[in-house]
Amino acid sequence: MAAPGAPLLLLLLAAGLAHGASAFEVKDSNGTACIMANFSASFLTIYETAHGSQNSSFTLPASAKVLENRSSCGGKNVSEASLTIALGKGCLLMLKFTRNATWYRVQHMYFTYNLADTQRFPNASSNGTHTVDITTDIKADINKTYRCLSAIQVYMGNVTITLRDATIQAYLSNGNFSKEETHCTQDGPSPTTVPPSPSPPLVPTNPNVSRYNVTGDNGTCLLASMALQLNITYLKKDNMTVTRAVNINPGDTFSGRCSANMVTLNVESKNSVLELQFGMNVSYSLFFLQGVQLNMTVPDGKDPTFTASNHSLRALQATLGNSYKCNSEEHIFVTKAFSLNVFSVQVQAFKVESNRFGSVEECMQDGNNMLIPIAVGGALAGLVLIVLIAYLIGRKRSHAGYQTI
Repeated sequence: MAAPGAPLLLLLLAAGLAHGASAFEVKDSNGTACIMANFSASFLTIYETAHGSQNSSFTLPASAKVLENRSSCGGKNVSEASLTIALGKGCLLMLKFTRNATWYRVQHMYFTYNLADTQRFPNASSNGTHTVDITTDIKADINKTYRCLSAIQVYMGNVTITLRDATIQAYLSNGNFSKEETHCTQDGPSPTTVPPSPSPPLVPTNPNVSRYNVTGDNGTCLLASMALQLNITYLKKDNMTVTRAVNINPGDTFSGRCSANMVTLNVESKNSVLELQFGMNVSYSLFFLQGVQLNMTVPDGKDPTFTASNHSLRALQATLGNSYKCNSEEHIFVTKAFSLNVFSVQVQAFKVESNRFGSVEECMQDGNNMLIPIAVGGALAGLVLIVLIAYLIGRKRSHAGYQTI
């Protein structure tokens, strides 16, 4: 007899709730694994239709599998190895590895998509196959497993790939993951390389939402509503490493500049100056957070002046004329020592009409959060229906056992 919870478990499985990361292997001619990877992934592609740019998003399908004829352990005395994953209907993800005596890395990530796939790319203006690629920072010590719990966002022009809960290792020495790990910078400093703090990090409550607008000669070029939090790691005077979170307050002074290709927002408080730079991609009609720079004073720091910057980001991205919105908390990793936490954000840069936000483009995190209650509701409704049908069938059979005299 089936367990009482079996129908619900089956329904949850059917609804896609009981899912995890997908596992992939590349084996040599002897059947020994040389590359192993375990991760979940989501893909966002911007493509053209007769009515303008459209977004196509999908997650790593359960049917994804390794393409053996396009994957390789690398030949003798050859450092390159590759993992190619077929995502269905002409869509491919390839990780190409390289190594030296001390480390290995994903030298290039390639993504191939086919606009003839009308399910993923409805109403596309063309139907050709396109490939984009980029050099990544996925890197680990040789004979160690690369491990990253945080989301890894890889930007390739009109394509954004997000890897989550990733475990990857190439050039395996014994056909299995190593017990030793190299952790990604997104997960924070590794405890084996950074002295631990004797006390827990100072983490304030979530910041309050502030509203910003930047106006130039041609009108408003930036509207933003968001809560910001600085997350910094630095060396104290006693040579102990500490991580602190500092909230940006709604009362802090802000200013900005508008130009044809760059919109800048400066937020200044007593001890810090935060600069956010928004750029655009004219070819794909997109705006995005391109640069973040922080200058801050840390009185208890061994070096009281803390500075960090990154001008090659691709966050908070949306179509020109629309606004980017995300209720979920977002972590923007600027450097190893500084990340920017963004809460309840809605932002629009460059093309702002009538000083109002345009049509909303929601972040992928908010879309994924909606799937869970919908799937649970569907599963529960299905369970109620099964119980009701079983009750009616049982009632009918019990009446059939009696005859009128």
